[in-house]
Amino acid sequence: MTPISKQEWRSRILASRRTVEADVRVAESLKLCHAAADSARRTTAVAAYVPVGSEPGSLDLLDALRRESNEVLVPVAREPGPLHWAEYTGRDSLRSARYGLLEPTGEILDPGSVSRCDVVFVPALAVDLRGVRLGRGAGFYDRTLDLVGPGVPIVAVVRDGELVDELPEEPHDRRATHALTPSRGLVTLSKE
Repeated sequence: MTPISKQEWRSRILASRRTVEADVRVAESLKLCHAAADSARRTTAVAAYVPVGSEPGSLDLLDALRRESNEVLVPVAREPGPLHWAEYTGRDSLRSARYGLLEPTGEILDPGSVSRCDVVFVPALAVDLRGVRLGRGAGFYDRTLDLVGPGVPIVAVVRDGELVDELPEEPHDRRATHALTPSRGLVTLSKE
């Protein structure tokens, strides 16, 4: 059997996400909020992302993280390379940005700012049981995750069916340590 390519995985997952009903998205988002907040309790700083389109999560997830952590950093995308960061201070601080994203309007921090985070939540189209994360293919997160401190949990946020047995992996791919799903909550991934 021919392995499925990353591009085929992306196409399948994005097509599947487009079929999810709005009420299902809301219910999943609520579960993700609770699980993410539990993971961020008593942290000094966490990194997360502003969900757009069909990505799991919502602004409620960021607000939940804000209640649990002293600082929530979200990415500011520049030219391909490690992500820059800015503090999420609330919904009113977001503006439309490149690539269809929402970004904070506050001070832009250097890529190394992610190294002070106690937990890093990353978007993913899928993640496998070994921690191999499938992103959208631009490599922003692969370049950024090298800056995360040793032992810091890297949590791929996915829908339940997007935690899979095995994904294709390339040498530049950076693995997640955990998955966060609506039904299973925080799942520890193996490094095998």
